[in-house]
Amino acid sequence: MNSGWTWSYQGYDPQAERLRETLCALGNGYFVTRGAATETPAGPVHYPGTYAAGCYNRLTSTVAGRQVENEDMVNLPNWLPLRYRMCPSDAPPGPWLSPDHPQLAEHRQTLDLRHGTLTRWSTYEQEDGRRLRVKQTRLVHMGDPHLAALRTLFTADGWAGEVEVETGIDGDVRNDGVARYRELASRHLADWECGHEQGDTVWLSCRTLDSDVRIALAARIQVGSGRGVPPRTTERGGQRVGQRLRLPVLGTGSTAVVDKTVALYTSRDPAIGSPLRAAVDGALAAPDFPRLLATHRAAWEHLWERAELEVPGEAGEILQLHLFHVLQTLSPHTAELDVGVPARGLHGEAYRGHVFWDELFVLPFLNLHLPEVSRALLDYRHRRLPAACRAAREVGRAGAMYPWQSGSDGREETQQLHLNPRSGRWLPDHSRLQHHVGSAIAYNIWQYCQASGDMEFLYGHGAEMLLGIARFWADCATWDPSIGRYRIRGVVGPDEYHDSYPGAAEPGLDDNAYTNVTAAWVLRRALDLGRALPEACRRELCERNHLGEEEMARWDDIAHRLYVPYHQGVISQFAGYPDLAELDWAEYRRRYGDIRRLDRILEAEGDTVNRYQASKQADVLMLGYLFSPAELADVFRQLGYALDDDIWRRTVEYYLARTSHGSTLSALVHAWVLARVRHDDAWSYCEEALTGDVADLQGGTTTEGIHLGAMAGTLDLVQRGMTGLETRDGALWLAPAPLPQLSKFAVRIRYRRHWDIGLALRAERVRVAVPVGGNGPVHVRLGGRTFTVAPGADRWLGLPASHSGYPAP
Repeated sequence: MNSGWTWSYQGYDPQAERLRETLCALGNGYFVTRGAATETPAGPVHYPGTYAAGCYNRLTSTVAGRQVENEDMVNLPNWLPLRYRMCPSDAPPGPWLSPDHPQLAEHRQTLDLRHGTLTRWSTYEQEDGRRLRVKQTRLVHMGDPHLAALRTLFTADGWAGEVEVETGIDGDVRNDGVARYRELASRHLADWECGHEQGDTVWLSCRTLDSDVRIALAARIQVGSGRGVPPRTTERGGQRVGQRLRLPVLGTGSTAVVDKTVALYTSRDPAIGSPLRAAVDGALAAPDFPRLLATHRAAWEHLWERAELEVPGEAGEILQLHLFHVLQTLSPHTAELDVGVPARGLHGEAYRGHVFWDELFVLPFLNLHLPEVSRALLDYRHRRLPAACRAAREVGRAGAMYPWQSGSDGREETQQLHLNPRSGRWLPDHSRLQHHVGSAIAYNIWQYCQASGDMEFLYGHGAEMLLGIARFWADCATWDPSIGRYRIRGVVGPDEYHDSYPGAAEPGLDDNAYTNVTAAWVLRRALDLGRALPEACRRELCERNHLGEEEMARWDDIAHRLYVPYHQGVISQFAGYPDLAELDWAEYRRRYGDIRRLDRILEAEGDTVNRYQASKQADVLMLGYLFSPAELADVFRQLGYALDDDIWRRTVEYYLARTSHGSTLSALVHAWVLARVRHDDAWSYCEEALTGDVADLQGGTTTEGIHLGAMAGTLDLVQRGMTGLETRDGALWLAPAPLPQLSKFAVRIRYRRHWDIGLALRAERVRVAVPVGGNGPVHVRLGGRTFTVAPGADRWLGLPASHSGYPAP
């Protein structure tokens, strides 16, 4: 049950608990804690988890007779534990209570999106009618990134006596949140120490085994019963520390309160000495719960002002939840950290917390709200540029080859084997051949600088990365005289189902259209940047990178003559794609129902998806997601190919019939593309993108962490997809293509020096409002015309006739 700014669940459902834990997680960009019950340990139903951004550790496991090394985002000590029981004055103590106990009579919980709190209400009833009402509110502070707090209120009904409470910190945790990883090593922590200070504060410290990150948590436990300070005992044992206390309740309506305030630090934090000392001092100095709550709410209010998005109806409620989780993973605090964009947020252990290409779907939204966070995320990539250059050299290539999966230090973290849960077999993993991640980084650099006007970054760190990626693509391209074009061989595209040709001895595919087109775009942007750089900057950059005119001339040649395969009047996903067999889609849907993971189904049958024209997710169509029709047509024209409305429509139709949507990103891309090509069919994909996590459409994957790229992508679908918003050439370019279900919305964006530009779509008009200030007018391009909106003014502009934007044939 959801309403406006709240996301609520009525009743307790053990089968849905892990999904709710993910969707009710709380965080602040520094760390996130899953919305698990405080009364229960990890088990089949519950999985408490706390994850700090960028905190990884490496372990070695034996898999299928091989030694396999994996780096994981570490599940940190659990600060949530707090259990309780009724101790009536006229009867023995009752059992320890939890939502799983048969005495649970009522339960509900509400996530307050505006203020970043999770509140749970539980009522327990004994056979004799005695009841205990429990209200628990938690927060992970958005103002102070190291603090979290938990307030628990106990109200007696029909009895008097005491409530016994046991609470503390549990360091006996492991990474056990993903079933298919459970054969792998999972204990990342060691060297636990624990203790207490000043009577009401307990602490625990430990370190990661390989990366040697020291971690410390301190918890201050305060009570407010109205009857003085009850006695307490501190209990400490190897990997746990806590306190037990009894709170008096005088009878029906009497309420006792326990406040638990937690501070978390690691040795990765700047400006501290000892993490343990910082945690203890932080817990002791923290304000009381009411003041913590007030400052936390204020911090969220300020953040919402910077990321305002107003969409009516159910879609708007889901988008608000998506935005909430994006901001909890990538907040202004992230700008102070050396971290990337974890594909599953900081909400669970799927994909081991690794950084893939998901920033491609995240940064376009952040660029227009929190550009300082975008820059920090790009700096994460720049710090790992030396590792990318080493990786390229190791395979005999020049330039920078960024890893498909990145973690702490920038080496390739993609697993060598992956498990098919359907067959139980461990299979070779070739996804590290998705070198298009480099193009995604280059795209993000360019988009960030266009939106922010940050020329300092573009001419410095941005230029270094862009040139390194361009150099890699140029060195990958080989000349084929038989077709008179350059080719890029041995890669894997975004599709992921296809990682080799049927029966081939080596993995990889040739001339993946997405890879080649984006490589050509990167080369062109690198050449444009080379010409735009100030002379002194250009000379220094070229000398430092040993880049000469002859090499750049070759880049230009490749950028104009990379091969893009076609068949039957459509763009081929890769060379040889039309030679693959057609799949009987209707038969597989009849037999299996959900065929999103068609690759696992076929492998379990002893077959391989490599034999078929079947894609996991959008591949060629990703080009229509990244580039406006005009820009994409221009790239194809640069390569010497025609791309008109008819070709693009045929291409969309062709792959629409051959995609299983095994990734949450697929529906998002299809919704974006179909909004301009098959308008009436776009909404069904938009709905799937919106509900992918809240309904767990992938069948249990959301319990392992949110899909951050899909969540941010739905926000950007409104912000840029429905408006056609581009930031280039010193102007806001608009080409609205609203869906009937998303034809009325408003968003505020930050564009270069303007902090608060308002965009609103209403029926056949778009409103542009520029705040008062000394930053000059904003130029808007719409329907081939240029409009100027002065500071302090707003203009309603009529929408031009809908058109896909590709040149006429």
